[in-house]
Amino acid sequence: MSHFTSLVNLKHRIQTSEAGRGNTESDQSFVYYLMYHGTTRKNVRSILVDGFHQSEDGMLGRGVYLSRDLQKASRYPLGHSEDDRVIIKVKVDVGKVIAITYQGHPLYDTAWVPPNCGMVESNLEENCVWDRKRIKIIGLNFPKPTPALTAFGLRS
Repeated sequence: MSHFTSLVNLKHRIQTSEAGRGNTESDQSFVYYLMYHGTTRKNVRSILVDGFHQSEDGMLGRGVYLSRDLQKASRYPLGHSEDDRVIIKVKVDVGKVIAITYQGHPLYDTAWVPPNCGMVESNLEENCVWDRKRIKIIGLNFPKPTPALTAFGLRS
């Protein structure tokens, strides 16, 4: 078993035991969303060990950029091959959410840009979570390797 596989198994055991300790009364006061974060195979190891780090140069400022749209997350990071991309599935306590439809909003826990509002080039939603402690990793999605092509253009 590789070191990376061990980390994934450890994270799963921790999350499973934490989930069992949850109490429904306290859970009702929080709003959780399932979201996705696209990253590279190299970066996923660091995220599993140290947690997420705030991006400093995103459209919404500092924070961890996530999407509820799996297809959008699967496009990231831009400029990397599909074989190098990993999707991290997370559960997020979004806290105070503000819909961002113009620049200059007041403080928030999570900024949400609605789809088709004209602020995101892809017209897909954008989420930015300020406090990385609000994010819990619940799964990983590695792309399936693309079969190699033969000299005749057929898949091997």
